[in-house]
Amino acid sequence: MGGSVGVTLPKDIVDDLHVQPGDTMTVVRIDRGILLTPYDPVFEEAMRLYAEANVQYRNALRELAGK
Repeated sequence: MGGSVGVTLPKDIVDDLHVQPGDTMTVVRIDRGILLTPYDPVFEEAMRLYAEANVQYRNALRELAGK
């Protein structure tokens, strides 16, 4: 798997997510852990754009959040 790590998921989760062995998943870090979803190129692009905007508008976003 190159520089990656494989993960074993319970069958009911695999069935609910409609994934199969070998499928690519998207992992997003959240406050309390990770969010694991089936790979979706549209979602992946949205996350890339978010990350760019978050860096570019970091100060403005902090002001809007009141922090």
